[in-house]
Amino acid sequence: MRRVSTRVLPEPAPATTSSGPCECVTASSWAGLSPSSIRSSSSRATIGRHPTGGLRPPRGQRLGYAAVPRAFRFSVSAAAPRPAGEWRELGRRAEDLGFSTLSMPDHLDAEMAPLIALAVTAEATRNLKLATLVLGNDYRHPAFLHKQAATLDLLSDGRLELGIGAGWQSSDYDRAGIPLDRPGVRIERLTEAVTVLKGLFAEGPFHFDGEHYTIDGLEGQPECVQQPHPPIIIAGGGKRVLSLAAREADIVGLNANMYAGVIDQRAGPSATPAATDEKLGWVREAAGDRFAEIELQTRVHIATITDDPQSMADLMAPALGIEPEDALASPHVLAGSVGQCVETLLAWRERWGISYVGISEDAMVEFAPVVEALASV
Repeated sequence: MRRVSTRVLPEPAPATTSSGPCECVTASSWAGLSPSSIRSSSSRATIGRHPTGGLRPPRGQRLGYAAVPRAFRFSVSAAAPRPAGEWRELGRRAEDLGFSTLSMPDHLDAEMAPLIALAVTAEATRNLKLATLVLGNDYRHPAFLHKQAATLDLLSDGRLELGIGAGWQSSDYDRAGIPLDRPGVRIERLTEAVTVLKGLFAEGPFHFDGEHYTIDGLEGQPECVQQPHPPIIIAGGGKRVLSLAAREADIVGLNANMYAGVIDQRAGPSATPAATDEKLGWVREAAGDRFAEIELQTRVHIATITDDPQSMADLMAPALGIEPEDALASPHVLAGSVGQCVETLLAWRERWGISYVGISEDAMVEFAPVVEALASV
């Protein structure tokens, strides 16, 4: 069936919006702390309280409800430049340790280009999923992104997870001379881009007449392996982008709100358990009947195995602009013994339905026992 011409009308902008996900924030960049400083501080004491204190919902209340909980999946985020052999070995190691996915951010910092690097990972691994977490929509026209994504999905035998966001890091825009429109405009443009991508993944010539993109009878090629298209990831911390994700994405990431365009204390309050409850409510409301089909994801920016998570929380909470208790219960912080981290993740899934968890490369090896403990759970 041929697609008819489509016109997308922008939604009215809410009072506050989020420009997109905080997809590459690490312990050192978000909280001003390095993993080594966290570990050295937390090793001074013996046993801290359980990090999930106050996390479980009231009896009978499961905000992220599902008839059958999804099995856990874990991704490793990496992007630092390195020789090809080392990059291939990272993918193989992640796969051997039980991680399902290698994910890459998309910035103009000292990082490799995600789609090219993931193609190398595809060649070096067997089953490892390849995720962009996430591509800045303003950096590529969706027609050209479609061709690159479809090619990677084809050459990887159907392993791509296509994450795309509205863009948020102001330094990328400033250094490249790209106009940084207000968040509402960027989200409108992202909405159209997702429509274009899905149209090009479908059969036949695609026509689209939007405010930001016009497509005139373009037929998307090559045909991807995953049908109707690779899983689409949209993540964010504001109502408008999460509502878009709920309507259009296969995987929805619950992230801090990066409305300021930089990583600072303003993001911390939007990473608390209460804020996550609110975000999940937005997702459920916008998703409607398709809510149960959505896989919920979080990016853990501060991850460490420690016998004293409380000391770690006391150290990092001021930099996050939140209380230590909220830091420990945040779905972006994972700290404690292996057993405590397992219990924390089970509590996240019970309360929010989060089953897809991403951590940084520097935590991959020490969190492997957690991944193993939750395999197929």
